[in-house]
Parts: sequence; C-alpha cells; structure tokens
Amino acid sequence: MDCKASRILFFLSCACFLHLTRPSKLSTNILWQGEKLNFGDFLVANSGEASLSFFKPSNYSNNIYLGVNSLLFSYYVWVANRDTPIQDPKAYLILDEQGSLKILYNKDRDSIVLYSSSLEAPTNTSITLTDKGNVILREMNPDGSVKSDFVWQSYDYPTDTLFPGMKLGINKRTGQRWSITSRRTFHNPSSGPFTLGMDPNNTNQLVIWWREMIMWTSGEWDPNQQTFRNTKGLVDFNFTYVSNENETYFKIFLLSYLNIIRDGSIYSGSDTYYSCASNDRPPFQAGCKLPKTPQCRKSQQHSDNSLVLPSWNGTGKMSMEGFKFDESENLTISDCWLKCLNNCSCVAYSTTNEDDSGCEIWSITAKYVATNDGRNIYFFPVKSEATSKRRLILSSVAGGAAAIFMSCCICFVLWRKHKAKVNRKIKQEKLLLEIGGNATPPPAYGSSSKVKFGTNGGKTNHDMHIFSFGSIATATDNFSSANKLGEGGYGPVYKGKLKDGQEIAIKRLSRSSGQGLEEFKNEAQLIAKLQHRSLVRLLGFCIEGEERILIYEYMPNKSLDFYLFDFNEKKVLNWRRRLCIIEGIAQGLVYLHNYSRLTVIHRDLKASNILVDDEMRPKISDFGLARIFRSEDNEEKTNKIVGTFGYMSPEYAMSGVVSIKTDVFSYGVLLLEIVTGKKNNNCYQTDGPINLIGYAWQLWIEGRASELIDPILGGSCSPSEVLRCIHIGLLCVQEKATERPTMLNVVSFLSSETIQLAQPNQPAFFNNIVVKETDVLPVSYGSSNDVTISDVNGR
Repeated sequence: MDCKASRILFFLSCACFLHLTRPSKLSTNILWQGEKLNFGDFLVANSGEASLSFFKPSNYSNNIYLGVNSLLFSYYVWVANRDTPIQDPKAYLILDEQGSLKILYNKDRDSIVLYSSSLEAPTNTSITLTDKGNVILREMNPDGSVKSDFVWQSYDYPTDTLFPGMKLGINKRTGQRWSITSRRTFHNPSSGPFTLGMDPNNTNQLVIWWREMIMWTSGEWDPNQQTFRNTKGLVDFNFTYVSNENETYFKIFLLSYLNIIRDGSIYSGSDTYYSCASNDRPPFQAGCKLPKTPQCRKSQQHSDNSLVLPSWNGTGKMSMEGFKFDESENLTISDCWLKCLNNCSCVAYSTTNEDDSGCEIWSITAKYVATNDGRNIYFFPVKSEATSKRRLILSSVAGGAAAIFMSCCICFVLWRKHKAKVNRKIKQEKLLLEIGGNATPPPAYGSSSKVKFGTNGGKTNHDMHIFSFGSIATATDNFSSANKLGEGGYGPVYKGKLKDGQEIAIKRLSRSSGQGLEEFKNEAQLIAKLQHRSLVRLLGFCIEGEERILIYEYMPNKSLDFYLFDFNEKKVLNWRRRLCIIEGIAQGLVYLHNYSRLTVIHRDLKASNILVDDEMRPKISDFGLARIFRSEDNEEKTNKIVGTFGYMSPEYAMSGVVSIKTDVFSYGVLLLEIVTGKKNNNCYQTDGPINLIGYAWQLWIEGRASELIDPILGGSCSPSEVLRCIHIGLLCVQEKATERPTMLNVVSFLSSETIQLAQPNQPAFFNNIVVKETDVLPVSYGSSNDVTISDVNGR
C-alpha cells in the first residue's frame, strides 16, 4: 500500500471514530443554516480528503484559525482569518437567518464576516465542502434542491495554496485580484512576504513579489504553446488564459493536485519545486530577479558569480547578543537572509521566535557554540585572510578600548537621558512643522495646550491640540473594549471624554496596520488645512514613542453604512435625509477638488468613511490615502494601488491613473447605494451574477429603474427626484473617465431640475448583456435655457 493510500485509510478511520462520538457535524459535508461549527468540530468532504475546522497551528500559540485541511498534504491549504486570528475556544462558524457567513466569538460580541448577504428576509442557504477543498455557499430551494451554483466560494479568496482550476488574475467588474501569498512561517499562517499573481501592468505574465520587489517573472504568454517563456519544459503545469470584458486570468491545471508558494519557492504536490533562491534549481533561473550581491561581498561569490548563499552549521547559540529587528516588521527567515546579505559586517543570522519568525544578526566578533537545544543559525562565508586581519586589528585596539570603556559608560548613561529628551522635542517640532507650517511648539512635550496653525500670511488659523499619550489613555479608560467604536485599515477607533467633558473620537494606528507614519502625516496635514462643514474636523494628534494617534470631533451617529445596510436602522433614513446626505457629500468633494488650496483626491470614498452628526448631516472622513495635486495637474499615475474594491474606478484599479474622476466614480457608487440601500459588492442574480452597478444599468436600459428605489422609503420620496439621482449615479460610474461629470457638474444637476442630463453609457465593472458600441463624442451637459455646462476632463 503506497503512502497516499495509507494516509487516506488513516483519515477515514479517524472520521468513522469521530462519527460515533459527534455524528451531527462529522458525517456530512454540508453545514445547514442555523447550525454551528464549533472548535473541535469538523466539516468533512465526501471523499474524506479535506475537512473544515478551527485549529491552532502550534502548541506555543493561543491563536485560533478557521481553515481547510488537506489530508494528502497534512496541511491547512486555506485559512479564512489568516491575518485576524482569535483566541476564544468557544468561537463558532454559523450561517445566520439572512444567509451571512460569520465567525462569532467573545460571547457573540465580535464577529469576522466572511460573506455578507444583501437579502433582508430569511433565506435557505447551506455551506458545502467539496472534495477539492472548496468551501461553497449555495442558496437552496424549499425542497432541499440547489437553487444556484454558488453565491460565495473560498476559491475566490485563496491564501497560500492554488488548487486545480483556481484563477490568478483580476475581476474587472469588482476590481478584485486573485493571487496567493506565502505564510509567514510553517507554524504561522499569517501573510508572509511573497505573493504570486498576475502582472497588473497588462503584460500577460505571472509575477512573484518579495514584498514590493519583483523576484520572478514568468515571461510573456505564448498562446501557441499555451505556456510562458520562462516556464517551458515544466511538465507539472498546464496553463489556460482567459480575457474578456468581465475578467482576465490564468488557470493552472496541476498534474499533482496543488501548487503552493512558500518563502519564494513554488512547490507542487509531487514534492518537485522550483526556486530562485537555490543555485541547483535551473528551471526558474531565466525569470529570476534576485537582489544583487553588495560590493563588499563580491569576494564571497562562487566562481560562476552565482548568488551568495549561507551555510547551516546545525543548532546552537552565539557567544553574544546580536542586533534584533523590530517585531512590527513581521520578518521571515528569507527577510533575515536579505538583511544580513546587505549588511557588510553581518556574518550570521537566525530567527528569534518559536514559530521561526523575527530576525537577529551578528557581526564577526560573535562566536558560535553548538548545542542541542539552540536555534538554527546560518553563516555567510568569510575568507580566512580577511578574518585574520580583522582579528589582529581587534586585538590591537582591545586594550585601549577597555581602558576608556568604563569612563565612557557613565557619560553614555547621562548623555542617553539627555538625548532622549532632546529627541522627543525634535520629533514634536518636526511633526509640527510638517503638519502645521508656521506653528508654535507647546511649552512641554505631551502638553495639551492649544497650538495655532496657520499659513505664512496668517490669514487662516485652525485650532489644534497636541495631546500626551497619558491624557488619551485616561480619556478612553486605558483603551478599554467598552469604548471601542470599531476598527478599519488604519487601526481601532475609540470614544473618549476629556477632563472638560468634551467627547472625542480617537483613531490609534495599529502596529499590524499596513499604514504608517506617511499616512498619519498625510491625514493630519490635510485635515489641519481643510475646513468645510462636510469634512470631519480634526481636533489634534499625539505622537509619543511608537504611538501615532489622531483625535477628531465625536460623531454620535457613527458612519453611514451603520444605517444604510441594516434593515432596522435604515428606517431613520427617509428620502429627505438621504438627499441631504447625497448633496452634502457632493459639496465636500467640490471643496476638495476645486476650492481648497490644492486639489485633493480622497481615493477611498465609501459608506463607512462618511460619518453623520446628530442631525444626520454627512462628514467625509479618513484622508490617510488621499492624494494631493498641484493646481496645474489633471492626473497622475501611481504604482501603488490603494482603496476599496467596488469603489475604485477602472482606470485606477487597472492602470493606477488618479484624477478627480477617480472620486467621481466612487461617489457614483455611493449615490446608488444610498438610493437603493444595497451594497455594490453584493451579487444580484438576474441573467447572471452582477453587482449593484450592473443591476442598476440593466434596469435602466429596460426602463425599470424605479425598481431600484429602497422599498423602505415607501411614499416618502419623490419618484422623479430619486430617478434623477439614479441617472446622475450612472453618469458618474461610466467606464471612460472623460465621459463622467465633474463634482461641480453633479452639484448643478442636484440643485436644478431644469438641467437636462445626457444619457449614460455602459458603466465599468459589470457583467450583463452586450451593449452595441457607438462612437463616443466629448461630453457636454445642456440645460433648458440653452446654457451649457462643459465637463472639465480629468485626463
């Protein structure tokens, strides 16, 4: 009996035993609506080769994940919450009454939403685990038969494993990209530094990124041989390429079942792997773009000038402590190799944590001691002649260094205390200068005294505060969970109360956040200089040690999505209030695009970034991703695509082109969501799966746009006003940026019903019937009194 058959027999035996003890969850591959999958339960595929369960990746970590385990590889090939682990063993997976798929924990107070249903009434849905490890959510008929193929599947959200038939590419309708990202370590399933995906620059090739550095390219796709230039001769892989108006992707059909990228190498199920990091693995050398060897290590290269690789001497320890990198950098052993390679004094490196993450490096002065309970330590080659010279120099200076060392220690301690105090003041003054221009530093760091920011001419002044971390901790009861309002890409947001009774909202940068000091300064600089009733007001900030905190006016009514997408809460949003929100957001964008000193592109306009005050008036928030243009610029191109899928314009998502029309597209999506009360990213099944933009376009061209109106509005709205808003929204989401109106146009459309609107063209990111293409002329919007408002093109 071969190894594979033995493993299958073992797994089936275990499944039979578990069936006797827990038959409700372990004898089927279906989780029905209302059932719970608890910690210790398994959802098993019919073949027995895959199971879905909660798991702990190691004995020394309390982190809990939900994932699909493959029996063939004894490995969790898909992890639902890889970057948001939980530590509650009473957590469970459930399909609620509306058909949303959630992980609930912390006594049901917190949740991780895997799929959010747009349906308001109870539905009949189920979760199925296929033999190939795909978690599929389906709608069911009352008789138990399948109503649809799927409304959500885990194959659309791969982690570090590629199954046969999965895609690598982009969904043009939603902007979603399909790619796989390595684990941080074997025992830590969180996202690592390597990503395999389709080149976003439309070059029809696959790319491996090492963080932001390209490590390998597959070469151009050869349609005749159905392979890539740099992968010819790899018998383990078969490729297909698909590109249409809805999506562009590659499918890899593996002869050995799966493909996994881990630490920069591509592994197949047959244990054959291809790697750029090894000199004896030639198949991928043609596409490798590894870092160049530093000049100081040229003498360590092999005779063929190949890459300098370290050697492993076994487990052990070093005679002295090395330099440890900050844990917030999330370094892996591959990152540590690169850190040591580029540091000319580094001769050895190792990981620092039990899960083989972190990085510590040593210089030539450290000595290696072999031990059975030590760490794996890797060494770069050092030529004996160079080593002898360095030891001689070290010996000659050791005596003199020892004589002055003791006297320096006392001076160093005093100097360090003084320097820390000076550095704190320098950081504060530098931040004041970068954020506020001409600013008067406070009398002491951490003070909450008022500081005036203004222009050089002193024409505009904005009241700002610099808060100490202690005052913020006091205001939030030491950042207690009871005061937590929510969490976004920047980090958690808390409610606080100052000593004078003023309520504030506090946004604290998380160390695990992808954003950092640049986004912090960007948002603080922008909001300090922007003043408009439709923009959230920044009261101050705090920078102390590693803390980066922004303090805003407190908005008691939370964000727009809290009301808009909740069946009970949306009742407070009658048509007058929704129209007020639509007009307020438009006025805020006009100020950013046209009337502020610099043109500001928000780049992340969405319902969760629109706060509402106690009178339900909107305020635009979260300027961490905003882009500033000089007045003479119309557009720019960026290599870093940031934002939220579903709200990103096609030219930005596909090519990185940023202009005012980027925000216009996002506003159009938001306008349609406000009118309909539905999320754009949800699936609306008509002739085929489409998002809200496609659904609105289909009803529009069929003359049934009134069906889009949120039923909860009832008779409180004017149908003509709502249909005009839908018309404006479709103009804003047109595929070509030149055809979209500016926000000045939009404000004019909303304020005057006499202005005639052009017919919208086909929108971007939708999947629907084919529309006959016609020549598109430059857009202008005429009015009934023969006054023309010309569109100012963003290109």
